[in-house]
Amino acid sequence: MSQLIKVILTFGIRINKLNLNLVTCIHNPITDLKMAPITPPSVPSLSLIDVRGLSEAIAAFSAERDWDQYHSPKNLAMALTGEVGELSEIFQWLSEEESKSVAIHPDTATAVRDELADVTLYLVRLATVLGVDLNEAVALKLQKNAIKYPVDKARGTNEKYDKL
Repeated sequence: MSQLIKVILTFGIRINKLNLNLVTCIHNPITDLKMAPITPPSVPSLSLIDVRGLSEAIAAFSAERDWDQYHSPKNLAMALTGEVGELSEIFQWLSEEESKSVAIHPDTATAVRDELADVTLYLVRLATVLGVDLNEAVALKLQKNAIKYPVDKARGTNEKYDKL
């Protein structure tokens, strides 16, 4: 069973794939389950992240080199982790202020762009291999986060949702 399905079943969330309406199940030991609609802040039905072209380009690049055999989810996740590590390394030992200019500083700008590109390439390839629609996943996650972090409770604080 996929991790997303486990999360949905665990938290009792039903998803209408057409417009990503979110409804939660509220468990009441007396009446069992009742469906209570939640109106999350609007998430545009437009494409939030369209990676189809990139996904096709990566697939073609991989196929031309006969690399699909190496692109298992495990290998891609490990490669993604390595690239995130390389991106993190650029920020290591920088002050908060210095970190804000890494994308424009001559010593780090190219490396930041390269590592961000590598992270993006591996992330998109992993999603493609797993059959995950990144636009749907991102839209759903934004809705979940809007519910977990309501503006009136979360504004100006970095507390985790269960501490709000």
